[in-house]
Amino acid sequence: MSIVLVLLALAIGCYLVAVFEGWAVHGRFSLMRPAISALALLGREQILPRTPDRLFFETGPILLLVAGLLSVAVIPLAPGLIITDLAIGALFLNAALAYVLVALIMAGWGPNGAYAMVGGWRFLGQFIAYAMLIVMPITAVAMRAESLSTTQIVLSQAALWNVVYQPIGFVLFVIAALGVAWLPPIDLPTGGGDLAGGVEAEYTGARLAVWRLARLVIVVALSGATVTFYFGGWLGPWLPGWAWTALKTVAVAAAMLTLGRHLPRLREERYLAVSWKLGISLALANIFLVGVIALLVPI
Repeated sequence: MSIVLVLLALAIGCYLVAVFEGWAVHGRFSLMRPAISALALLGREQILPRTPDRLFFETGPILLLVAGLLSVAVIPLAPGLIITDLAIGALFLNAALAYVLVALIMAGWGPNGAYAMVGGWRFLGQFIAYAMLIVMPITAVAMRAESLSTTQIVLSQAALWNVVYQPIGFVLFVIAALGVAWLPPIDLPTGGGDLAGGVEAEYTGARLAVWRLARLVIVVALSGATVTFYFGGWLGPWLPGWAWTALKTVAVAAAMLTLGRHLPRLREERYLAVSWKLGISLALANIFLVGVIALLVPI
């Protein structure tokens, strides 16, 4: 029963994220636009590149969708409302998101085209940049909870949310999340201005529909992870726990989709330099501060 409810919530969340993304891109708020776009893609002819690596080309979108679904599996909507409450849930989430890189490399290599390949290798640069920025803030969150279980991480925030307790870790995690989902201003793998779609340029019809659905699942998963790690998950007054998780997740997703579009696009080498020279230093400082606070003033 929990699996059905979580998947239903995921479907609704993906649809709402698609609505917000359409609003952010086109400036028009339309509840029907995602459904119309999906039907248009499913009815469109599927065109194959001339000399593709067929295995990579077909597997890329599916693997991206699987990575997103695996990430969602360890995010709790409410007490007991989770697909699988692993003792190492936070670590599992990080491991599942690693397959986003594999999917994008496959999608870049598979079509045997210049734009797609450049987009795939750009994401490799992003991965090197965000890899430490996503795991080190999770480490600090787990330190406070004294557990890698996502459910225990939520419960550890009963007195104070981690967004207040660990603001540096929160900022670093959100920057890393933008890189994982290749959202503006770190949307180089698709780079509409110079790559004409990049990794998704050669996908059409149902394949493109699966690709875009998978990306929506990734955005929802990262928003849910942000809520779980930093905004107290289901904790909140008056409303049921699942409602708080849903509201917070939609709010975080909307912020991620809109705020970055007002910033200039960040090149992968610049992202890498800032992440390693400044981001890792701040992440280490965050871990140290959380450890000291945990010893001196347990909250």
